[in-house]
Amino acid sequence: MKNIYFFANQVYQYGHAKPIYDAAGGVFIVNKLNRAIRFKYYLRNTEKPSKGGFLKAPNLIIKPKDEVYDLEGIVISGSNTEIKHDKSKSKSIFIGHGAGDKKFGGSGNTLETYDYHFVSGAKHIHKQKDMDIHISENKLIKIGYPKFDDYVNNKIDKEKYLDYLGIKERNRKNILYAPTWRWGNGTLKKYGKKFIKELDKDFNLIIRPHFHDREKIIKLKLWAKYHGFKNVYFSNPAKIIKNNTMNDFAISDLMISDTSSIIYEYLITKKPIIIANNDYDQLHNMPDELSVLSIAKSYDGDKTDIRDLILQDLENEKLVDIYDEMLNNCFYFNDGKSTKRAVDFIRSIQSD
Repeated sequence: MKNIYFFANQVYQYGHAKPIYDAAGGVFIVNKLNRAIRFKYYLRNTEKPSKGGFLKAPNLIIKPKDEVYDLEGIVISGSNTEIKHDKSKSKSIFIGHGAGDKKFGGSGNTLETYDYHFVSGAKHIHKQKDMDIHISENKLIKIGYPKFDDYVNNKIDKEKYLDYLGIKERNRKNILYAPTWRWGNGTLKKYGKKFIKELDKDFNLIIRPHFHDREKIIKLKLWAKYHGFKNVYFSNPAKIIKNNTMNDFAISDLMISDTSSIIYEYLITKKPIIIANNDYDQLHNMPDELSVLSIAKSYDGDKTDIRDLILQDLENEKLVDIYDEMLNNCFYFNDGKSTKRAVDFIRSIQSD
């Protein structure tokens, strides 16, 4: 049986393919030594001794410049990078990372070089069309969103994760703040301290920066401690196992974000979302039925009170149905079987 390989430019991007790896096995590909070290560090102790490699992390190989001409099997990529492979030996599948409104990084035409695409939903297709990317129907494999499966199938141990974060006052509502980074005009610098000040009295605030802003966690944590705020916690996005986004989703009651793709992933919870507005305008043109921005409340800094917005949403029982409709507009299936669909398709082409 031909092997399965997983490629990405950054560690956090592997999170989208990890459910497929867990179900089908395989080998991870990285393109630089420092990323290989980072991968091993963040995924250490996640494998059984008999299965895992160094540090009991998944096995990997280093392939400079994404050149994998010698590999036979299936190469699944989470990055918009051309996979340079021998098409007589291997097939390439693009799974992507994120279902948000920001446009694909890199060249859109690169996506046309893949043999197949795992498609998460109607929004995924609309993003391609909005960028004038042309991919034939037979290459678009509708699977849904594998990252959702553990959440849908109730496989997340909420109490264990609350313990891991160290959350003390469990009678409080948990507010997740998950902004994007510089690409997307992330709001962490603008609102991070402000939200801590305004929400610490009444809520537990969990701050999950973007992967590229993870170094800011230490400074913000020290600032909060110095000023006596005791109900703020941090989730490191580089720790794609321990701080998996679905873990944060499972224990939170509402999320604040901006232009991050996480606002669409959070739909699986059917819980309220508040959008911290910024001036980023490089977004896809989306119809209202595929846009969280059309249903979520907006936060405009000094013009609105974030605490009041949160309380309004937490008390509004009708929001569950509104967010459920948006979820099913944007993503296919949502039945906890997306990983199985992906693996079934991989099996079907492994002998080709």
